[in-house]
Amino acid sequence: MKIVIIGAVAGGTSAAAKARRNDENAEIKIFDMDYDISYSGCGLPYYIGEEIQDREDLTPRNAEFFKKKYNVDVFRRHEVLNINTEDKALTVKNLDTNDVFTESYDKLVIATGAKSIVPNIPGAENSNVFYLRNVTQADKIKEYIITHKPKSAVIVGTGFIGLEMTENLKNLGIEITLVERLNQVTPGLDSDMAVHVEKYLKSKDINMVLGDSVVELKGEPLVNQVVLQSGKVINSDFVIMSIGVKPNVELAKEAGIELGANGSIKVDTKMMTNIKDVYACGDCAESYSVITKKPLYRPLGSTANKMGRIAGDQVSGGNLEFRGILGTGIFKLFDMTVAQTGLTEREALNEGFETVICHNIKPDKPEYYHGKEMVIKAVADKNTGKLLGVQIVGYTGVDKRVDVFVTAITFGAKVEDLFHLDLAYAPPFSTTKDPVIYTGMILDNAINRGRELITPGELNKLIEKGNDITVIDARVNKQYEEAHVDTAINIPHGQIRKKAEELDKEKVVVTYCNKGVTGNAAQNILINQGFKKVYNISGGHKNYKAQSK
Repeated sequence: MKIVIIGAVAGGTSAAAKARRNDENAEIKIFDMDYDISYSGCGLPYYIGEEIQDREDLTPRNAEFFKKKYNVDVFRRHEVLNINTEDKALTVKNLDTNDVFTESYDKLVIATGAKSIVPNIPGAENSNVFYLRNVTQADKIKEYIITHKPKSAVIVGTGFIGLEMTENLKNLGIEITLVERLNQVTPGLDSDMAVHVEKYLKSKDINMVLGDSVVELKGEPLVNQVVLQSGKVINSDFVIMSIGVKPNVELAKEAGIELGANGSIKVDTKMMTNIKDVYACGDCAESYSVITKKPLYRPLGSTANKMGRIAGDQVSGGNLEFRGILGTGIFKLFDMTVAQTGLTEREALNEGFETVICHNIKPDKPEYYHGKEMVIKAVADKNTGKLLGVQIVGYTGVDKRVDVFVTAITFGAKVEDLFHLDLAYAPPFSTTKDPVIYTGMILDNAINRGRELITPGELNKLIEKGNDITVIDARVNKQYEEAHVDTAINIPHGQIRKKAEELDKEKVVVTYCNKGVTGNAAQNILINQGFKKVYNISGGHKNYKAQSK
C-alpha cells in the first residue's frame, strides 16, 4: 500500500509516524513546499525574542530523521499542483528544479495547514510588514531587527501570536503599539476577563488602540506609518500583522473535496473526506465541539497532532476516531498567563443556553506561601448544571487549573461534581479548597441552593433602569468609604442580622464584599431571615471595580 501525505508540519508528520507504527510494509511519502518540516510554530515568537537561542530547537526533525527512524520519504520544496481523485494521482512540482511529475497513491492525507490572512489594503505586502506562520518568516523578522535596529513596531491583532510577539519584541527594547478592531484585547475572552489583560498591558507600557482598524500602510520602500480607519496615524519602524489565519484548502477545493461551513475541509470522525481514500487533518481540517457537536475551527498544534495521529491510524487499518475539541488555549504574556476552554459566555448565549456565571478570585496557593491571585470565570448551564466553559487570568498555577476544567467538561461534569474532586493539596501547590473546587461550590450554590449571583453588568443595568433594589456593601466601613457601588448602603457583615429588621424583605437585595465570600455570608443570613430575592455580586467589589473603566 502507498500512503501519500501533503504537508509536513504537525498533522502530516504525525500521520506518517502513526501509519508506520501500524504498517511496516507501507510505502509512505510526504510532500511539502517549505524548507523546514515538523517545526514548532508555537515557539516562533520566543525564537524572535531570543528566549530560544538555537533555530534547530524549533526544527529538531529533518527529512533524514524521518527516513532513518520511520522509513518515510520526505520531499521538501515540492508543491502538489493538482489532485486527481479518480486516477488517485498527484501532479507535483520540484520548486528547486522546476521538474513536474506524477505521483500515485492508494491513501491520501491532506495536511496543508493554514495561512495568514493578508488584508486587502495598500502596503500590506511591503518587505517590513511581516506575517508569522513558519520558521522562514521568523528568520526574516529576526534579520530585519538585527539589520535595521528598529525602535518601534505596530502589532495588528491581539490574539495569541499578537500578544506573544508583544512580549518578545518589548523584551528586545522595541516600543509596541497594539491595534485591535474590537473594543477589547484578546478576542477569545469575554470582555469582563479581557479588562484584566488590558490593565496588565498598560502596566507594561504597551500602547493600545482599540475599536479601530488599519486601512493603509504608508512608506516607500519601507512602511513607516500605519493609517487607521479613525484617521489616526501611527509612526512605526515595522509592522506585524496578526489578524488571524484561514485554512489552506485551494488544492482540496479544486479536487472536488467538500468544505465545511467555516471553510476548512469537512471530515468525519475518521478524518475521511467526502471522497473515498482521501483524508484531511490539522489546520486545514474541520473540528467539532465536544459541547455543541457543531463544527468548530480552532487551528492549534495540539489538535493538529491529534488529528494527524487519527488519520495515520485510519489509513493503515486502525480504528481511532476523533472525539472533538473544546478549543482550549493558553498563552504567556510577560508574567501573566491567560487560558480558556469551552464556551465563553457570549458563545453559550448564542447557542441558546440559559447561563449562570461566576467570577472566582482566589490565590493559586496560600498567600503565606507566595500565592498569587487568579480570576476564574466559569460558565454553566442553569438547566442541566453542566459546566460549559472557563476563562482564567493569573500568574501561577493557571495551566494546572484549566487542565482540570478541561477534563471535567470533556467528561460532562456538573458543577457540584467539582467539589468532590480529590485534588492534590499541600501549601506549596494549592489552597485547602482549590480554586477549582471553590468554583464548583459557588456555581452549585447559585444553581442548586438558591444563592444566586449577579454580574456587575447585570447590576448596572438594573440600576440604570431605576429598579427599586437594595444594594448592601457588607465590608467594613473603611473599605466602603474608599470605594463602593454608587447606590450601596454599608452594613458590615457583623451587623447584618440586627440591621435586617430595618430592611424591606419584599425588595430585591444585592449583597457584596471585596471578592465574594463575605457577600455570600450576608446573602445567606438574609435568605434565612425570609428575604424574597437576594443576589450576591459575582467576584465582589473587586470584579465590579475592574469592569468600571
